[in-house]
Amino acid sequence: MCGIVGIIGQKAVATDLVDALRRLEYRGYDSAGIATVENGHLERRRAEGKLRNLEGRLLQEPLRGHTGIGHTRWATHGRPTERNAHPHMNSQVSVVHNGIIENFRELKAELGAKGYVFESDTDTEAIVHVVTDELAKGLTPEKAVSQALGRLHGAFALAIIFAGHDDLMIAARQGSPLAIGHGTGEMYLGSDAIALAPFTDAITYLDEGDWAVLRRDGVEIFDRSGKHVERPQIKSVASSLLVDKGNHRHFMAKEIHEQPEVISHTLANYIDMAEATVTVPDLGIDPEALQRVTMSACGTAYYAGLVGKYWIERYARLPVEIDVASEMRYREPPLSQGGLSLFVSQSGETADTLAVLRHAKAEQQRIAAVVNVRTSSIARESDVVLPTLAGPEIGVASTKAFTCQLSVLACLALGLARARGELTREEEHDLVQALIEVPRHISTILRNEEQFEAIASMLSKARDVLYLGRGTSYPLALEGALKLKEISYIHAEGYAAGELKHGPIALIDENVPVIVVAPRDELFEKTVSNMQEVATRGGQIILISDAAPEAVGCKVAAHIAMPTACEFTNPLLYAVPVQLLAYHTAVIMGTDVDQPRNLAKSVTVE
Repeated sequence: MCGIVGIIGQKAVATDLVDALRRLEYRGYDSAGIATVENGHLERRRAEGKLRNLEGRLLQEPLRGHTGIGHTRWATHGRPTERNAHPHMNSQVSVVHNGIIENFRELKAELGAKGYVFESDTDTEAIVHVVTDELAKGLTPEKAVSQALGRLHGAFALAIIFAGHDDLMIAARQGSPLAIGHGTGEMYLGSDAIALAPFTDAITYLDEGDWAVLRRDGVEIFDRSGKHVERPQIKSVASSLLVDKGNHRHFMAKEIHEQPEVISHTLANYIDMAEATVTVPDLGIDPEALQRVTMSACGTAYYAGLVGKYWIERYARLPVEIDVASEMRYREPPLSQGGLSLFVSQSGETADTLAVLRHAKAEQQRIAAVVNVRTSSIARESDVVLPTLAGPEIGVASTKAFTCQLSVLACLALGLARARGELTREEEHDLVQALIEVPRHISTILRNEEQFEAIASMLSKARDVLYLGRGTSYPLALEGALKLKEISYIHAEGYAAGELKHGPIALIDENVPVIVVAPRDELFEKTVSNMQEVATRGGQIILISDAAPEAVGCKVAAHIAMPTACEFTNPLLYAVPVQLLAYHTAVIMGTDVDQPRNLAKSVTVE
């Protein structure tokens, strides 16, 4: 969720680059920098901390280049130092980058063996040397980047400039957004149209997998296969004071598509990417002596907490009690002095959750909070804050905040497991690596969005919809049903698949779609048995799974194919299709997707 800007101008661009970065400060960052092409050479200025530090550096050492790139960085690989700040460069290539390069260790070893010298701890520097390695083969910058992109694994957005090329900038996106701004004899690039608002209102958004060659007189765009493509130019209504929908019809759609980027940003706050280890804040309590964790939340945040319960109990072998805050606040449960109470909230202002927090505090509990707003009441009244770095979420139905909550809870579960001696170094490495791969997998799901529109057409005709899941897929079934109810106004219920025969099976007939969240995990065969019970009674099964439909031994009405991934990270991946099904159904129904009736973004009353 860091900020990228680029300008190919007709005058010195350093001041405009810094101003554009300032409009992206809401995304959060810990260092900043810019680089320009000056008299054929690459020049760079970087600084730790806020943009004012970079401005001070530029006053002392101005940059006068007419082509440049800038970046505000949230540290992922390596500490937030000037050495690790973007742009990264050598004498030929300068790069700014959002996202995670999953195979940077392999690239670093390969390139190091060829004599390339790495000066930072970042994954981004590998991109610089990969592109340089392609240039060394005699390729043009355009061909070199095209070849280099095939060597990079992960979710990323890139802006690249080259020594000796004052009229050239290359951009690429895979999982992180990029917008191109059109000027008169000038071109602009930004990770958000907000950054470009003072310069132009003519915007082209790159599609997933696109890369683009920018020059002063225009832009050429290519898809992931290298085919020249046209993308529409639109009039942006973004201003420096507003969050923009970009090229999406609704904020909810934009926020669903932002998930690869914001999950990367959130994970980077808790994971040492270079070492593949988890680092969570000191909870101020001995994890080995801890006997129980008490959790509470409301709505979607509660379902995130349910997944967290599964993770913490399985990996940290620590009992977890969880309840919805509106019930727990009146039960006033007895809590052991010195225990840990954990609260999950997007806004940090949810009245019921805040009331339970205050009860727990009165019971001498240690208070930890997973929140998206660090200045909120819940954050201020907690002993430890575990921030979700989702950025502003405008749509009332929570999407990216939910998956960022899951990201934090996954890291917390691993941190507790390691501290309690329940996880070996090798196991931690494998599970962290699985988390690092999540943004890439979600990008893959989002590339196949068309299939959701067809299934949504089926759902829009239903009066009732059932969602089924087992294990960590059960909270996803609950969340899927909630999303459909919230924004399409279709009645839906989520059930643990094993509970089907204890009542809900009476509802099933040929008019009831049954959405089954069924990754091929250790519970898959059990879930298959429940699907067969549905099929026998004529239910329309919509299977969300990495298993083929043939594997379930019964007819399915539709199949959403999922990438095969680690069982640990499946809740993060399977959250996306249930969001997309709800979104596209609501669009067909013609409801107000971003502001559904009777709902508010932050519930600050009882």
